[in-house]
Amino acid sequence: MPYYVSPEQVIADKAEFASKGIKRGRSVIVQSCKDGILFVADNPSRALHKVGEIYDRIGFAAVGKYNEFESLRVAGVRLADMRGYSYDRADVTVRTIANAYAQTLGSIFIDAAKPYEVEIAVAEVGSDGDHDQLYRISFDGSVHDQAGFICMGGDSESMSASISEEFRIDHSVSEALKVAVMVLRGNEPHDDLEVAFLDRSRPRRTFIRFDQAHIADLVK
Repeated sequence: MPYYVSPEQVIADKAEFASKGIKRGRSVIVQSCKDGILFVADNPSRALHKVGEIYDRIGFAAVGKYNEFESLRVAGVRLADMRGYSYDRADVTVRTIANAYAQTLGSIFIDAAKPYEVEIAVAEVGSDGDHDQLYRISFDGSVHDQAGFICMGGDSESMSASISEEFRIDHSVSEALKVAVMVLRGNEPHDDLEVAFLDRSRPRRTFIRFDQAHIADLVK
């Protein structure tokens, strides 16, 4: 005779499973500043990126299982390219990308035996900090529109509390990076950080990836 498990218990078990996987992941911080949007990830790998470009003014960051969030990033790039080609580049918005990710993750969470162990952030740089858009999408497809900054992975609640005390929308890139490094590493070395930036002063493609020399120069 087969065992009966209530739908509520199945959902709770899936949520617990995905949450544990995400908390084991290395942390990521996304934050707006005067010159754009900064992405800072705790990532020792130089080949497997946790931060990437989606489209002209849209960036992506994730924590969790690499193969799962990388497939989502690629899908987002394809969606953006198709929409920009079919209509206009201005029609590619971060809200469209966030909604597509929410639908995909929500369907996987409900229908698949194992949910994705990922949490992702997508951000679009605006003309100034007040017009930046940052979205956090959870493993179950929940979307959170967040102002100023996003912390994911590890002890994200503690990191959010720490960064909220130091966050300023008028910080320079260097000041914003110093805050992120302090929250992620404290006084420990920052050699294993992956850093990228959406530069609001650029007219079209705004995504820049910082090398280790540039990171070291900014956090002096």
